[in-house]
Amino acid sequence: MKDITLKEIATKLGISITTVSKALKNYPDVSEKTKKAVIELAQQLHYTPNSFAVNLRTKESKTIGLIIPEVVHHFFSNVVNAIINEAEKNGYLVIILQSNETLALEKKQVELLINKRVDGIIMSLSNESNNDDHIKEIMNRNIPFVMFDKIAKLSKCSKVIIDDQKAAFNAVQHLIDTGCRKIAHIRGPLNPQNSIDRYIGYKKALEKNNIPFDTKLVFACENVTFEEGRYFAKQIIQEHADIDGIFAITDLVAVGVLDYFNENKINVPEQVAVIGFSNWFISQVLTPKLSTVDQPSHEMGIESFNLLLEEMNCHKEGIPFTPRTVELETSIIVRESSTKFK
Repeated sequence: MKDITLKEIATKLGISITTVSKALKNYPDVSEKTKKAVIELAQQLHYTPNSFAVNLRTKESKTIGLIIPEVVHHFFSNVVNAIINEAEKNGYLVIILQSNETLALEKKQVELLINKRVDGIIMSLSNESNNDDHIKEIMNRNIPFVMFDKIAKLSKCSKVIIDDQKAAFNAVQHLIDTGCRKIAHIRGPLNPQNSIDRYIGYKKALEKNNIPFDTKLVFACENVTFEEGRYFAKQIIQEHADIDGIFAITDLVAVGVLDYFNENKINVPEQVAVIGFSNWFISQVLTPKLSTVDQPSHEMGIESFNLLLEEMNCHKEGIPFTPRTVELETSIIVRESSTKFK
């Protein structure tokens, strides 16, 4: 079934193509009678505007691209929902792509979005990515661009972040305040900035409290999974029987730790206190309930879109835009997994 054109509507009604176009756009110089006839015929023939032609005229696609490392993570699903809601309010559609934490796929997705002529791109980097050529290409093409959560510090674009060092410091300080003195850290991969910063925050908390840092108490995830949480929990208990606290890079990893401990009758928090990161909804329904760092995912999505919208509007109007960074506050949510000394 072929697409109906403005010319066919004009021919059937015996009027010009320009008049049909104006009638569909409710121009005041077209009579109400003509508008009514055009709209009724357009509906009968199932006419839809040629979006490609509209995009060429307006130089807007009214779409934005969103690249995230994984969609199954509660944090990212909250961010996605917030961005979609804000985009819809402002007349934009969102193309959502998942890099699966790989640089190669992320590069292909950036190329796809550029070729689709999206009006802007929002991205949280994969674990393998940094200030790579595909990131520079977005900015070289003057495409409005916002990074959130996992960012490249050297990239000169707008960013929405939390202070990962401070949040991690506060999480470990909480364990110390409850009486922990031998605290393990299950960190993320070596490359992502948030993994690096949370590791630094862990070390700084130990240093401030005169607790010796021991590299043997740091365990690095490759994929930041539930299974790795279980695996490292077993390794920690076997190699460091006197461990009394664990700070995990995310709640998903921490849940793996609790699962192993529950299965092997290791009492939490009496033997080992555990704290995670992100305030995943499942952390509230575990036994014991998981202490965590509350990461404002919904607000991060809203701020990311609003920053992008501001840059897109400046871009349309030819106004210079200076990238800026929005830092959101975090807080410690104390639950049953870390209250043994209270």
